[in-house]
Order: sequence, then C-alpha cells, then structure tokens
Amino acid sequence: MLTSFFSKSKPFNLAVIILLMSLFYIGANINDWNNGFDWLELVEKTGVLLVLVLSLLVLNFIAKKNELTKRSAYKTLLFALFCISFSSLLQNESIIIANLCVLFGLRRIVSLKSHIAVQKKIFDATFWICIATLYHFWTVLFLILVFLAILNFAAAFKNWLVPLTAFLAVALLTVCYHLIANDSFYTFNDWYQTSNFDFSQYGEIGMLIPLSVFLGLLLWTLFQYFSAIQKASITRRPVLSMILFSLGISAAVAIFSPYKNGSELIFFFVPLSIISSNYFDGKRDKLFKEIILATLILMPIILAFFV
Repeated sequence: MLTSFFSKSKPFNLAVIILLMSLFYIGANINDWNNGFDWLELVEKTGVLLVLVLSLLVLNFIAKKNELTKRSAYKTLLFALFCISFSSLLQNESIIIANLCVLFGLRRIVSLKSHIAVQKKIFDATFWICIATLYHFWTVLFLILVFLAILNFAAAFKNWLVPLTAFLAVALLTVCYHLIANDSFYTFNDWYQTSNFDFSQYGEIGMLIPLSVFLGLLLWTLFQYFSAIQKASITRRPVLSMILFSLGISAAVAIFSPYKNGSELIFFFVPLSIISSNYFDGKRDKLFKEIILATLILMPIILAFFV
C-alpha cells in the first residue's frame, strides 16, 4: 500500500524519492547532449540536480523541525511529483536555484516563532530572498512574507529596519561582483524581469492535466488545512498561517513570472506539498488517498511517455 510505505519518514523512503526525481531530471536534460558530450555541462547539470535534491531535504527539515506536518514522507514525495510533472521546470536552472534560496529564507522566517536571535533570522531570511531575486526577479514578493513574520513574531520598531540592511548588503555585493568580474555596473534593468501574462501554454495538454490535478488537490486539502489551523495551539497557529501566506505569494510570483511553461510553479509546490501532506497524514479516507497517490505517481510517467 502506497500510504503505508510513505506514512513513515525513513532514509529508504527518501532515497526512493530522490532516485525518482533524479531519473526524471536526467530524462528531461539528456537531449542537451545530442550534439556531443561536454564535461563542463555535465558538472553544471549535476550541480543543479544536487540543488534540487537539497531543496527536497530543506523542505523536509523545515516541516519536521517546525511540526508543519507529521513525520511522514508525504511532503517530500509530493514536492518531487509536482516538480517532475513539468520537464520545463527540470530544465530551468535559475528557477531551481531561486527556489532553494527561498526555502532557506522560509526556514529562517518560520523559526522566528522561537523569539531567539530574531534580528539575525530576519536578516538571513531577507538576505536569502534577495539572493533568489538575482535568479528570478519576482521572488522579491516573498519579502512580504518577511514583513508578515515580523508583524506576527517580532513587531519591535528596530526589527522593521533589518530587511533594509540585508537588501543593501546583497545590492552592494552584487554591484561589486559585476564591477570586478564584468567591469560593468549592475543596474535595475539588469535585475528586473518583465512580466508575461500570456497563459496560452496552460491550455496545452501537457500543462493542463497536471495543473488541473494539482489545483483539484489544493481545493480538496485546503479545507482540511484550515481545520488544522483552527485546532492548533496558539503558538503553532501563526506558523501554519505563514504557509498559507506563502501559498498566496507563490501564486503571485507565478502570475508575474516572465515565462509561463510550468517552471514558475516551483515556488507554489513548497506550500502545496505541506498543505497536502497534512491531509495524507490524517486517518480518514485511506482508500481515496491510495487512489490520489497512485494518480500522482502515474501522472508524470504517462506525461513523459505519451504527451
């Protein structure tokens, strides 16, 4: 039974998920070597795969450390399945790196609940999100999450100034790097990415099927998540709410993204995997959960071979 296998978070479960993600990543990128093998490109692709795997591990760490889900493998499985359903995502190196940076930022944001080293955590969260914007500009919207976290966990006036310090630090480091490496000044035009509101690609069968399934999963599990928030303790409730805010911001990032090929949804997959995992962690609807999991596992395989 699939639910029995993934209901526990063990090294073997994680290894299976990583292997599945790696196979699809290799399959999505193998065409790059049609014109000849390149060692430099192999190292680059391997590095991006490691970044993707690290994203999986960081998500697992955030969820476990902050009790966002139970100690199951569902969140890592779901994140992997969401990602491998879009080959364009697996080929987009910048978006994968940006997502890891956002995850590092989210880790520090959620940990603000402890009220320990607050200013350092705010600085780190802002710093990582600003780094993410260098790879995907519209992740700048995740700075809203930083300010929401300050409002929820550390509303002292001096804490509101920390994000500005982190932003200036990244800006200064970026400008200095470009002056040294490229002998050119890094400007706003180099940083900014124009939005694209052409959603016609979403109507293609390879995009429409996974999008419909994922949105259906979101609607089905979101009500369960609202119920979990209401039942949670006063200290845990704001942390669970941060995931909801992250979901909304991720949707905005996808809407304003300069491309609409599915890769822009990677930020959306992080909160969705956490929200959906809470549903699978429940004790009800076991047969229905088996059907959903089987569908989610088979879908990327079918898409890869038949679409």
